[in-house]
Amino acid sequence: MQTPTLRDVAEAAGVHPATASRALNPGTRGLVNADTARRVIKVAESLGYRPNPIARSLKTAKSGTVGLVIPDLTNPLFPPIVRGIEDVLEPAGYSGLIVNTDNDPNRERQQIESLRSRQVEGLIVATARLDHPLLAQLHREGVPMVMVNRRPDGVDVPSITPDDATGIELAVDHLAALGHRRIAHLAGPLSTSTGLVRARAFRSAIRDRGLDDDPALVIGCDSWTEDAGAGALRTLLDRGADFTAVVAGNDLIALGCYDVSTERGFDCPTDLSVVGFNDMPFLDKLRPPLTTVAVPHQLIGAEAARLLLDAIAEPARPARSVQLPLTLVVRGSTAAPS
Repeated sequence: MQTPTLRDVAEAAGVHPATASRALNPGTRGLVNADTARRVIKVAESLGYRPNPIARSLKTAKSGTVGLVIPDLTNPLFPPIVRGIEDVLEPAGYSGLIVNTDNDPNRERQQIESLRSRQVEGLIVATARLDHPLLAQLHREGVPMVMVNRRPDGVDVPSITPDDATGIELAVDHLAALGHRRIAHLAGPLSTSTGLVRARAFRSAIRDRGLDDDPALVIGCDSWTEDAGAGALRTLLDRGADFTAVVAGNDLIALGCYDVSTERGFDCPTDLSVVGFNDMPFLDKLRPPLTTVAVPHQLIGAEAARLLLDAIAEPARPARSVQLPLTLVVRGSTAAPS
């Protein structure tokens, strides 16, 4: 049985092929009379017609795809970001191609080259390394880009970020109000902009509130993982550091603190209060439920997609950055020091 073509759909619907094409494309459907669009869609469905995106991209030089560059797909914060991106791309007639870089610069370069070979119209990049020459190269080559979770230095591209500094201040304020004065910070990797911004915000918050400012209580983890958080907390304990609370760089690092609590036989929050960052799913099911800074990840993804669509539509438009407010979710992992 011969595969139906766009011309077959147009003839059956009684419209010009160009009208049928616009009606079947979500991005141009608004240019067609609503009744006509419904008729074309119904005919296409009855004939079993499927648009050929490759043929369309050859004709229009537009693929209808964007690349989503994710550093670690196993990190629970990224699925809601991707969901937010897709919620905006789909009604606009775009789809996302996801690549995972494993935080490896060489793999990231290869994956981005692969996306570009597939004619993606732009990139949403969630990696956060401080030293990132590939971004500058892509910007020079005119690739539309939006950064997620970071604002790049020296590269004038749109970005969407959570207000990390205020989020850390909320965590420190909460612990200080409970009576904690010696608070440790298990920072994310200091080679990433997110880890560095949150670590600097922590030191500033401690000083500004007159708490014990001990540089030895800030330790950088080598990754944003549970194992790295556990290793950092063990290091502090083995050094004999004196502290009653921890602000973790993210929720996974905070979970590492739970592991060490069980391992060494002390209680959270009686012996040690713990605050995470991100509010990833199921934290309320932990024992104790984790107090954390909530980040609106799905909204971040949606705003990133809108910024990219704007950049694709208007390449000369000045880069615009958006910073989203955060909130503290207080649960059972924090209490007054014993």
